[in-house]
Amino acid sequence: MHPTNPTAHTDARSPAIVAHGIRKHYGHVEALRGASLSVGLGEIVALVGDNGAGKSTLMKVMCGAVAPDAGEVVLGGGLRVEAGRFNAADAGVGVVYQDLALAPHLSVLENIYLGHESLMPGRPRWLGLLDRRAMAGEAEAALRRLGIALPTVEVPVSLLSGGQRQAVAIARAVKWARSVVLLDEPTASLGTRQADIVVELIRNVARQGLGVLLISHDMDRLKRVADRIVVMRRGAVAAEFPAASVTLAQIVEAMLGGVSTVGAAA
Repeated sequence: MHPTNPTAHTDARSPAIVAHGIRKHYGHVEALRGASLSVGLGEIVALVGDNGAGKSTLMKVMCGAVAPDAGEVVLGGGLRVEAGRFNAADAGVGVVYQDLALAPHLSVLENIYLGHESLMPGRPRWLGLLDRRAMAGEAEAALRRLGIALPTVEVPVSLLSGGQRQAVAIARAVKWARSVVLLDEPTASLGTRQADIVVELIRNVARQGLGVLLISHDMDRLKRVADRIVVMRRGAVAAEFPAASVTLAQIVEAMLGGVSTVGAAA
């Protein structure tokens, strides 16, 4: 199976985010070599490749955390992602890094609203008083929409299981996302049951109409949850496949260089 153009969709979905011709050097190391990738609204795209293939660097460029040396990233509404002049959360791009970036001493509510706190209306607003009741209601609704059940949003994150923490991190990203959510190894270090819960959570994110780009080495679950699987090799997109029909052997062959990249990343 030959790769298709990674900036073209296999269906009529509107683009959530498009990266085109991304190049990035770290000294003499060429981390990205003209990588191009798109994610449609409501689409789940899995990004795979060996360690050092450029997956995490591409994701960081796509959320504005790293500035590319060449190429561009554009959101569906036409906003260009520019590191240093671009706030991913404000622009509607949700990001969940592998370390989750949660504050364990804070509650679920406080983690979801960190940096987005709501003030009470009227005179109390002048004093900077937080509207915890309103925030709690919205946080509970956000968790409920994704099928996440917690006894209370006031529980400290430090008391949650690994799967619950992952769910809270995803819920926080989705709460503020308007177009796409980027996930780096969302099932890493989780047990089978917890990983399956996170996979269903990712499906729920896409059902809300958001694009989802996820990096993972969990090929079994990727085939079950993704619409497309994009393979990176040596800083470039080597191939992309419909997840429903591709075999593990074809993915591995592309990762090892068995699928030609000629014309695929243009």
